[in-house]
Amino acid sequence: MTVGTSSAPGARGVPRPSEARHDDLGIDPDELADGLVIADEHGHVICFNAAAERITSVAASDALGQRLEKALPLEDLEGRRWWQLTDPYGGLAIRVRQPERNLLLPGGHEVLVTARYVRTEPLGPVRRVVVSLRDTEARRRTERSHAELIATVAHELRSPLTSVKGFTATLLAKWERFTDDQKRLMLETVDADANRVTRLIAELLDISRIDSGRLELRRQPVDIGAAVGRHIQAYVAAGQTADRFLLRVEQPLPDLWADPDKVDQVLSNLLENAVRHGEGTVTIDVTASASPREGEETGTSVTVSDEGPGIPEESMNRVFTRFWRGSKRGGTGLGLYIVKGIVEAHGGTITVGRAPGGGAEFRFMLPVGTPAYLQ
Repeated sequence: MTVGTSSAPGARGVPRPSEARHDDLGIDPDELADGLVIADEHGHVICFNAAAERITSVAASDALGQRLEKALPLEDLEGRRWWQLTDPYGGLAIRVRQPERNLLLPGGHEVLVTARYVRTEPLGPVRRVVVSLRDTEARRRTERSHAELIATVAHELRSPLTSVKGFTATLLAKWERFTDDQKRLMLETVDADANRVTRLIAELLDISRIDSGRLELRRQPVDIGAAVGRHIQAYVAAGQTADRFLLRVEQPLPDLWADPDKVDQVLSNLLENAVRHGEGTVTIDVTASASPREGEETGTSVTVSDEGPGIPEESMNRVFTRFWRGSKRGGTGLGLYIVKGIVEAHGGTITVGRAPGGGAEFRFMLPVGTPAYLQ
């Protein structure tokens, strides 16, 4: 059955400018992601696609030919029968649609429903009722995710802001009572908590850009081996022993064009995880690899592994989801989600597994990404 034939809103003598265009495309209603139910001018169902079958648990063979209100017995959230309430065929002649709303199928299954009334002429009789059905589960998952994000952010902000407020209020009220060392300790704590809030806000902005597809990349030549070396030096300067890290860079490496700040963010997160949650030597291998993007032969691969307990098998598929924190608490659980978003925005891939030494092993591959004008 194709849209534009006997099952379509524009069939049986109902002219429609786009009818020929739909015929040319040969769109099959069963290929649509949303449920599609179409009733003719007499209120009998003439189209009931596969998605409608899945959402309603009604077979198309049982629905076709039935009255719309029988094939699709919808009720509003107050228990009123929807088709009697809206009266699509006998209601106001100026109506052309019903906006999306939550309705209930038998058994209390909630669906999102929109309806379109097709007329041959303005104010004329309804010749087709086109109903779109959408399962609410995906929207509920999104809403739950947003609620979890808000709750996490509120929790993560409360602690540092309470600390900042407490120390600043104490200093303002009792400045003269504290020694210089005490004042310095309080101000250093305030500074650390302010940095924590700044990082959280930056993570939220990154998540917003990743989820909306608006993460901007400013590609430049990147020496990724040198970038890893800078991170290692920073850890050594902060007190880690130099032999905690093993950096192996394969030569020659292909020229890598990427956003250096975003690559630094990825490296920082992966190395921090290895240092904080892993044990033993943290090994970083930088090698040439096959490009994860079609049409390119070479790419760059970075593997970060440790010798700690590793990640349990049952958690492997959740590592890059929001709020995953593993067995140890701390942080927002957003870092690896952001890492995955950054790598994929570059056209790359990232995986997690078990290292030869038994710890966690993260490996990301980036395409060379050479700008077109240099190719």
